[in-house]
Amino acid sequence: MATFRLALIQLHISSIKSENVTRACSLIREAAAQGAKIVSLPECFNSPYGVKYFPEYAEKIPGESTQKLSEVAKECSIYLIGGSIPEEDAGKLYNTCTVFGPDGTLLAKYRKIHLFDIDVPGKITFQESKTLSPGDSFSTFDTPYCRVGLGICYDMRFAELAQIYTQRGCQLLVYPGAFNLTTGPAHWELLQRGRAVDNQVYVATASPARDDKASYVAWGHSTVVNPWGEVLAKAGTEETIVYSDIDLKKLAEIRQQIPIFRQKRSDLYAVEMKKP
Repeated sequence: MATFRLALIQLHISSIKSENVTRACSLIREAAAQGAKIVSLPECFNSPYGVKYFPEYAEKIPGESTQKLSEVAKECSIYLIGGSIPEEDAGKLYNTCTVFGPDGTLLAKYRKIHLFDIDVPGKITFQESKTLSPGDSFSTFDTPYCRVGLGICYDMRFAELAQIYTQRGCQLLVYPGAFNLTTGPAHWELLQRGRAVDNQVYVATASPARDDKASYVAWGHSTVVNPWGEVLAKAGTEETIVYSDIDLKKLAEIRQQIPIFRQKRSDLYAVEMKKP
């Protein structure tokens, strides 16, 4: 199975959770009908993005939203990357991605490990750590096509995470993310292409659609980049589904042509995992 179709759902997110979940499920069905085998939702797909919203919209996992994801993954017989939701566990809140298999089983749960705390004077200040706690583990899952590594949004800035996933055999990295109108035009595509070329992997990002009336305005432009650093597919700002056929034979060819993994100087440097 050297080729498979990936779909990224650039969802318009409202303040009504049930509406977000229903529309997400409807678009997931549409993507599956178009032949997608792996489908990803955006970051914070069931809730507006913002520290004031996280406590209000947070759920346990399993819970109401993830139950719907499990059901639709099984109904469509796909691998579903559930973007992320605010998760409540033992009095703490996390920004959490769940993955469901074609039988509806929970295959992976990833809590964002790098929290989005930035201050660009005159442009944007945001502090996820005001309400969220960071996760402390990596998360990959296997499909009949390839192994997939998970990150969320700000995680993409940390090259080491992508390197660890590549060391662990991932050929596709998926980052549900909501960059903004400051960091989006500057770094969104650049970071994806950087991670893809550094590691000779496919990189995909699923963003919410842009809503200019929202308190946090997402950049949009959900994207798929190949291991050569080429942008294979890219959305605009509106609600849409982005499709890309992922060719793992192409990945193998690139790794053969430019064999960086054989050429790394492990006698001089290393990126290592401190915990599984």
